[in-house]
Amino acid sequence: MEIQAALARAPHGAFSIETAYLDEPRSDEIQVRLVATGICHTDMAVLEEIMPLPMPIVLGHEGAGIVEKVGSAVTGLSLGDHVVLTFGSCGHCLSCGTDHPAYCINAGAINYSGRRADGSATLRDKDGAALNGAFFSQSSFATRALANARNAIRVRPDAPLRLLGPLGCGFMTGAGTVLNVLEPRENGTLAIFGAGALGFAALFAAKLAGCERIVAVDRVPSRLELALQLGATNIIDAAKENLGERLAALGGLDYAIDTTGVPKIVEAAIQGLKMGGTCVLLGASAESQMAVNIMHMIPGRTIRGVIEGDSNPSSFVPFLVDRFMEGRFPIDRLVRFYPFDRINAAVADAVSGKTIKPILEFS
Repeated sequence: MEIQAALARAPHGAFSIETAYLDEPRSDEIQVRLVATGICHTDMAVLEEIMPLPMPIVLGHEGAGIVEKVGSAVTGLSLGDHVVLTFGSCGHCLSCGTDHPAYCINAGAINYSGRRADGSATLRDKDGAALNGAFFSQSSFATRALANARNAIRVRPDAPLRLLGPLGCGFMTGAGTVLNVLEPRENGTLAIFGAGALGFAALFAAKLAGCERIVAVDRVPSRLELALQLGATNIIDAAKENLGERLAALGGLDYAIDTTGVPKIVEAAIQGLKMGGTCVLLGASAESQMAVNIMHMIPGRTIRGVIEGDSNPSSFVPFLVDRFMEGRFPIDRLVRFYPFDRINAAVADAVSGKTIKPILEFS
């Protein structure tokens, strides 16, 4: 099928919207007409070669749309279903079998190879040459996408589909880190470093978990003010205040979530942990080395990384949709919509911090 797709042809370059051709869905695949798709920092990490992948490539991995073709072996999905697209997983490795699909042993081939797991291309250019696609088993920077039944999550039709795509990655990651991994006690102190999409999703989840003290740390005053409006009990402006002193004044942290990937911020978060406290790493940056005091860690402190909030999307995405519809997961306060042909403006606004979560809409 002829589609329009945003291609990344070279590192550090702009996206170009071009005609491409999408393969017909195989027996275990579905074709989705995209309504909207979020832009995530992982997309930009590929452009910036923090996570280098083969180019040219069609990125995008927070798609939301309507099922318009269904493979013969697909069960549980029908034409016309509203779906949120998320990461792909194999369904048969140990991690998938123990309800941890985010750590699927085959995730690399399925999500990051630019091809299906068997090496075949899902996209071709106007001259018939193969393009890299199948990013997170979707490549949703396009008017249509192929997905697998495992990574297409049916959602309730009364929810605003244009808003829901980021629940398949960014918002799921922040919320799942709190609810699936940390499972904080109500009287604990949880600090979130970075008031972006992941950070706000973690904040909302901390409120759902009943946390009494939620600390938001950022350098942008408008984001800190919004964090106070949406549930933070304390804010720290890292551009103006001594982070170590402020964390100490709070009595230390039971839980810390870093979304920045900035080594100095991560070091401060770890140093601020109480005995037995846990720091979760979600962010990535070009600088990836940090210093850790071993003696500080020995009294029960923990550092761990988390992918996709250690979520099972088939149950967790609908859970988050329900909380949004109840008004308890207000992602609508974080988003700004852009027409698909303004993808480069949306990326620029995300990089500058002007927009917390850009969403591209397809006409």
